[in-house]
Amino acid sequence: MRCIMRKWVAASLVAGGAMAAEAAPDSSLRPAQRPGLLAQEVQAEAIQLAAATAMRPAARPTAAIQEPELAAADLNFQGWIRAFQNRAKAQGVSAPVLDSAFAGVSYDPEVVRRDRNQSEFTKTIWDYLDSAASELRVKNGKAALQAQRARLDQIEATYGVEKEIVVAVWGLESSYGTFRGKMDVIRSLATLAFDGRRGAFFEGQLVAALKILQAGDVAARKMTGSWAGAMGHTQFIPTSYLDYAVDFTGDGKRDIWSDNPADALASTAAYLKKFGWVKGQPWGVEVSLPEGFDYTLADREIEKSSSDWAALGIKGLDGRPVADHGPAAILLPAGSAGAAFMIFGNFAVLERYNTADAYVIGVGHLADRIKGGAPIQGSWPRSDRALTLSEREEMQQRLTRAGFDTEGIDGKIGPKTIGAVRDYQAAKGLTPDGYASLHLLQELR
Repeated sequence: MRCIMRKWVAASLVAGGAMAAEAAPDSSLRPAQRPGLLAQEVQAEAIQLAAATAMRPAARPTAAIQEPELAAADLNFQGWIRAFQNRAKAQGVSAPVLDSAFAGVSYDPEVVRRDRNQSEFTKTIWDYLDSAASELRVKNGKAALQAQRARLDQIEATYGVEKEIVVAVWGLESSYGTFRGKMDVIRSLATLAFDGRRGAFFEGQLVAALKILQAGDVAARKMTGSWAGAMGHTQFIPTSYLDYAVDFTGDGKRDIWSDNPADALASTAAYLKKFGWVKGQPWGVEVSLPEGFDYTLADREIEKSSSDWAALGIKGLDGRPVADHGPAAILLPAGSAGAAFMIFGNFAVLERYNTADAYVIGVGHLADRIKGGAPIQGSWPRSDRALTLSEREEMQQRLTRAGFDTEGIDGKIGPKTIGAVRDYQAAKGLTPDGYASLHLLQELR
């Protein structure tokens, strides 16, 4: 959902070739029954959703917050709310809206615990994709598309975004509406803003949420979502809702919370269109690389036409050149030992929703499967494991000390770190595919 709609829960590229996608909505929700799905299928999908999209591991055992400590925290929290209300009024939020929004709202230590429980371990891209585009998720996606076909056809005609893409986002964000989140968004955002670790960001989201209430789109206690404030079927954050949500049903409200997903699905299409979605252009195409391929060309900054890539021996899995859909780059999310993709402009549009490569491939591939496409054919280095956060930081430190500056030690294997890895590999006579693996870390040691 990059830019304004980027998930604030950091989705970071990790060694093992994966970026973890946004944390799943509250997995304690009981999934609602949908037409065409058996109860056990919904329950199985619920388990898959938690596995496929969980950024954070199960919480480490921690001592429960003591009652006097909680009371003191809530007392301070109430004082913060009073001061915040003055700031919110200065930004145009009315007193009645503030009174309604904060009625009975108390400090939520569980939200703070979740925010501070940073992920040490992450999934490899193949583990993520196994779940994100599993046979069950594909089956349920086809059923969801069929159940909403009339609306989705209208949405596609209006915004020029293929219905399968919209359904795939829906599938990964809330398991086709079964996990929309049940936490009070005002309480969660106020707690996070008060906590202060990312106070400015969450205060901005809180003001946006209050403006949503003021517009009359939803009542305060019905504004529910994930622990960090992502809302509805396709998990919009409040600022993105204000900027991009649409009233597709024409009832005067932009309702992304109800059982009817029409406004949420249309809002997702409107968002993607706003950021340049081109109908008919694939997000990417799985390709085969020739013997002796120059892996330094597998760089997001290097784009060529499909015919130019074909001249270098890169073809679709059918053995023919990929159709020309505009400038394309070659992506190797697990290095030379994994599947290869030719990606087009729509890949970057999907990145606006979530910056994780794994998420974008997951959405695109799930959409292809819902449309009737085949599973990914390339192999993955399944004997590899993802690096831990500390190992990723160690890799960055060792690369930088060796003269291959990653321009920061944050444990996120982004473009600068991938470039440093590639330069190191080239200098050492290794395959320069930019793959930040455990084997490479051992080489650095």
